[in-house]
Amino acid sequence: MIIVLKPHTSKKDETAVLREIRKLGYTPHVMRGVARTVVGAIGDERTHASLEALSTWPQVESVMPIQKKYKLVSREAHPCDSTVTTRGVMIGGKKFQVMAGPCSVESEDQLIRTAVAVKEAGATILRGGAFKPRTSPYEFQGLGEKGLKLLAKARRETGLPVVTELLSENHTELVAEYADILQIGTRNAQNFQLLIAAAKTGKPILLKRGMSMRVEEWLHAGEYIVANNNPNLLFCERGIRTFENYTRNTLDLSVVPILKRETHAPVVVDPSQGTGRSALVTAMCKGAIAMGADALIIEVHPNPAEAWSDGAQQVTLEGFKTLMQDIRPFITAAGRE
Repeated sequence: MIIVLKPHTSKKDETAVLREIRKLGYTPHVMRGVARTVVGAIGDERTHASLEALSTWPQVESVMPIQKKYKLVSREAHPCDSTVTTRGVMIGGKKFQVMAGPCSVESEDQLIRTAVAVKEAGATILRGGAFKPRTSPYEFQGLGEKGLKLLAKARRETGLPVVTELLSENHTELVAEYADILQIGTRNAQNFQLLIAAAKTGKPILLKRGMSMRVEEWLHAGEYIVANNNPNLLFCERGIRTFENYTRNTLDLSVVPILKRETHAPVVVDPSQGTGRSALVTAMCKGAIAMGADALIIEVHPNPAEAWSDGAQQVTLEGFKTLMQDIRPFITAAGRE
């Protein structure tokens, strides 16, 4: 069941509702939107008392059953768009956000140069890989904790929040210590124990789509995060595997309006991973904005030809500056800032 509280409900009145939900045998999950607070009550309605009586409470706007199996991430559960905020940067609100930075953290000079440049161009969040999931065990696997420390230094120098990938349950506390947003990559999108561990940090989670994942499977993966008391969920489309090999992946922009229909969580698009070709990134950024995405995550490198990983899909510092100028009219046309 979903309980929608009226706007401007006091903390005292909200607590009273949560207490009653627990009293009736359900577990409440609070989701705060821009205008309203929504409470998901999880439990077996066949054995617990009905929550419908809460509709008579003065602070309650409505009580409704949810038919979707992914109850907490469902648009049914939370009709209004939700937002995720980290270090003062709100994703999902009026302002369109851009995450940018290198595929892999390689050195202090490379990272700081990139961080300063992307911030000057208008990026609001710094991305960078410290732990890298590579197809071959002989390829560069990332700098690990050293890379995390460099990301933290770049944050101190630029003020940009940091998003980086979490690969292992064993690294959860370590990565959460340094990162502001934890990224779950395509290979781990259905690693449910890792999702639970990430959720329990309380940090925002950027959940990338599995390379062969259907939308419903992706939404269920997101449910693992919200069901573990972490409402700070971001879905990220990064391309899926199809028969086409001209691009690295097939960036499924149609999934953006699908997600907007099915879930209240913000939607991010990764055109770098999505195409694997830097020449296509700007066009895909424009398409993602037009489709209704809330943010982009773009790979940027001072010299892609010398990148230690995925150089072909990373744009140069100057190229990123031009990209940001090119997408501004599309952001405005989409009604965003």
